[in-house]
Amino acid sequence: MPIPVPPGVKVSIEKDVVTVTGPKGELRRRFNPDMNIALDNNILTVSRPSDSKEHRSLHGLTRSLLANMVEGVTGGFEKELEIVGVGYRAEKTGDKLVFRIGYSHPVEVSPLPGVSLDVEGSNHIKVSGIDKEAVGQMAAEIRAIRPPDAYKGKGIRYAGELVRLKAGKAGKAIGQKT
Repeated sequence: MPIPVPPGVKVSIEKDVVTVTGPKGELRRRFNPDMNIALDNNILTVSRPSDSKEHRSLHGLTRSLLANMVEGVTGGFEKELEIVGVGYRAEKTGDKLVFRIGYSHPVEVSPLPGVSLDVEGSNHIKVSGIDKEAVGQMAAEIRAIRPPDAYKGKGIRYAGELVRLKAGKAGKAIGQKT
């Protein structure tokens, strides 16, 4: 499937290294030398040399990574996280985030290169950047600090993530012995 290159985006291909430059920044990535990447009339195409299983899987991967690079330099990527729990909060100090989420100490998080962290209110975090992989990795690292609890639902979760709560003790739910 061809990838349209919007105006204002420049793509340069040098052997197996592709550089995509756009209004939000520049991304560079090395691809498998077996894949043939071509740019014709502002349309990127990826072709494979054979129909072997390895080449078929590399073909799809290469195409997806290139499409994400083009989308990243034009619009960027963003993930949102929510902090749920009484007294749980985050604040921004400099470029770092400081979490107070039920531990005996505050937890500091520094952003990965090319990723920016923002706090809206005290319990809503935005992770944004041009590299989809780095944005997803940063969001996963923040969530891993305090994943949602299975019983009360407290912790850090992705915005819109459904957390299924387990029932408490079964003996109390049934009733008292007489």
